Amino acid sequence: MDKSNSCCLTHLIDEDGNFNVVGIDNFMKEVKLAECGLSYAVVAIMGPQSSGKSTLLNHLFGTNFREMDAFMGRSQTTKGIWLAKCVGIEPCTLVMDLEGTDGRERGEDDTAFEKQSALFALAVSDIVLINMWCHDIGREQAANKPLLKTVFQVMMRLFSPRKTTLLFVIRDKTRTPLENLEPVLREDIQKIWDSVPKPQAHKETLLSEFFNVEVVALSSFEEKEDQFKEQVASLRHRFFHSIAPGGLAGDRRGVVPASGFSFSAEQMWKVIKENKDLDLPAHKVMVATVRCEEIANEKFSSFMSNEEWCQLEETVQSQSVPGFGRKLTSILDVCLSEYDAEATYFDEGVRSSKRKQLEEKLLQLVQPAYQFMLGHIRSETLEKFKEAFDSALNEGKRFAVAARDCSKFFVSQFDKAAADADIDQANWDSSKVRDKIHRDIDAHISTVRAAKLSELTTIFEKKLNVAISEPVEALLDGASDDTWSAIRKLLQRETGKAINCFSSALVGFEMDEVTKENLVSSLEEYATGLVEAKAKEEAGRVLIRMKDRFSTLFGQDTDSMPRVWTGKEDIRAITKTARSASLKLLSIMAAIRLTDDADTVENTLSLALLEPNTGASKSGASSNKSVSVDPLASSTWEKVPSSKTLLTPVQCKSLWRQFKIETEYTVTQAISAQEASRRSNNWLPPPWAIIALVVLGFNEFMTLLRNPLYLGVVFVVYLLIKALWMQLDIAGEFRNGVLPGILSISTKFLPTIRNLLRKLAEEGQGRGSSDPQCNPPRQSNILQSGANNYTNLSLSVSSEVTSSENGTEYSSSSVNHKTK
Repeated sequence: MDKSNSCCLTHLIDEDGNFNVVGIDNFMKEVKLAECGLSYAVVAIMGPQSSGKSTLLNHLFGTNFREMDAFMGRSQTTKGIWLAKCVGIEPCTLVMDLEGTDGRERGEDDTAFEKQSALFALAVSDIVLINMWCHDIGREQAANKPLLKTVFQVMMRLFSPRKTTLLFVIRDKTRTPLENLEPVLREDIQKIWDSVPKPQAHKETLLSEFFNVEVVALSSFEEKEDQFKEQVASLRHRFFHSIAPGGLAGDRRGVVPASGFSFSAEQMWKVIKENKDLDLPAHKVMVATVRCEEIANEKFSSFMSNEEWCQLEETVQSQSVPGFGRKLTSILDVCLSEYDAEATYFDEGVRSSKRKQLEEKLLQLVQPAYQFMLGHIRSETLEKFKEAFDSALNEGKRFAVAARDCSKFFVSQFDKAAADADIDQANWDSSKVRDKIHRDIDAHISTVRAAKLSELTTIFEKKLNVAISEPVEALLDGASDDTWSAIRKLLQRETGKAINCFSSALVGFEMDEVTKENLVSSLEEYATGLVEAKAKEEAGRVLIRMKDRFSTLFGQDTDSMPRVWTGKEDIRAITKTARSASLKLLSIMAAIRLTDDADTVENTLSLALLEPNTGASKSGASSNKSVSVDPLASSTWEKVPSSKTLLTPVQCKSLWRQFKIETEYTVTQAISAQEASRRSNNWLPPPWAIIALVVLGFNEFMTLLRNPLYLGVVFVVYLLIKALWMQLDIAGEFRNGVLPGILSISTKFLPTIRNLLRKLAEEGQGRGSSDPQCNPPRQSNILQSGANNYTNLSLSVSSEVTSSENGTEYSSSSVNHKTK
């Protein structure tokens, strides 16, 4: 491409008919043709070879086409079609220099390229200069009449007229005035037009519908160069603003936008080369389709690489973007506006169609970002709702009111945020996401409601547990006839209080009556379950409770003091009373009685366990021949459902048997203690023995009275025996039986004698050392002193022996006591 003199010359089509795609693309970039829109014009020149076409263009438009060198002879200079930009003419004007016709180089028969190039010039150009010699006017071949006839005939097959300006340039005019030459030329052109066969649609079409015919005459360049240049300069002014109304091409139609010129020219030449009919309107749509698609693709690629969009897309994937819809709308507007600016001159239908496709592609590209944004809005709205909802509940607001107000407010907030994220170019519906946030909010409310109700239920269950469990346990522990009645009253009272408070707390949830009744029923069932669970727990410990009750009643008197078995108590009656109380406890624990329905558990147990003989006799009374049936040989109680049974009759019988076995030893011990007490209280001999002793021992008694010394000895022996009696605790030892008492006394007898003798020896030595020179006392004093000493000695020995038995060694203060 030649850039000399800023005309940007390029070889558009070579002599072999090859279209220079690369050359024209470079040419368009160099002259920035795409920026011109529809504000450009195309001029072409055709005429005989060596007729001065290139010279005329160079002087007229400031181009640099190659000119013929007259000194080298007349020969073909321009081959094919050359394209250049006119210098200094507004608007942008392109000029094509066509290969001359009627040249010897192609020969007489090779006129195809002439016709093709002429048709191409008429199809592409707004103004066609037809260069002809003045002296050829009126001739057939030299005036290009056959060529024009062929071109006109082909033009008739066009869908609609394009309105091209034909500017006949008469070269080397003679003295014949132009006013005389122009009518002849117009007449010849009209004859050519009239002689051309026309399709039915253009039978009556005038020449002026297809062409504007202008005629201009120029002096000889060689003979009158200055005049020639003046005339060319005058003609040049006519090309300024040539496309404006009143200009040379002011009424042109079907203009291809500048950005599609190269593609349009290429397709036109291709159709002409293939000898096809050239439908300019269809061609215009085709050019618009291709070019608008190219523009759309360019704008789409530009949008994808747009820094603002890339940053927005990257940010929205991780977080919410304030003003997302406004920003994205602005970016899309810029992209579509650029498309509109570049495609504004193309066919409106094609332009709109491609714009819609571009818009759809852009929206398809940005939709994931929009969905990300809606997702962020939904997540943020949900989190804010949760915080506000929890805060409202913590402030004491009613649950239903808080849920309703927060839900309404934050759904409206979502709507505002979603509207802010909306894109003007898209009519996307965010209702699905809105429904999703609705479901999320409802799900959270349901979850919190369930948690709050569970928490509330747990609170009241704990209160019921505290109010019922321990009192029920105490009532069952002290079982009596009105135990279950008291438990029922307790259950009704505490359950009623809990249900009233619970119902008041449920008012804030505004739930339906069915749900409320279910929750209240659940709380009632829980209270009943507490009683039943506690009853089952106590039933598992019934044997321990029975033994404790038996031990309490059997081992303590009416004043709750430990019972001492003195031999006067009626052990049988006490045992029966204690067992009856234990059996009552067993009967109370045998079944759950939360209703007023009567049962026969207690009577059955009493007859079967406390009065088995009576029960047997009653059974025998009904039928003497029948064998008595054990009423406890069953797994159910009469009038007691299985679900309310804690201990079956068989289990009660087994527990009673074990109870009797484990309490039998206590009764036996009481009987043994009573027998021992009786024996210890009856140590005196019988009355007859006492009378015999008095009668038979009368002489010995009188002897003692006559000799008081014997009486003192007897008294001392009595004291010694009493000390031994007290020390050995003979009565206590024989309380547990004769043989155990003998064995116990035999083990303690010898140590007690030794201690007694040792104390006597110590007492004697003490008195001798303390009063060695004292005169012997009188007998009465001796006896009195001896009695006192023996008394003190016995007490001292008793104290020491007792202390030694208990494992504690100490000396009694009575040992050092001195008799006065």
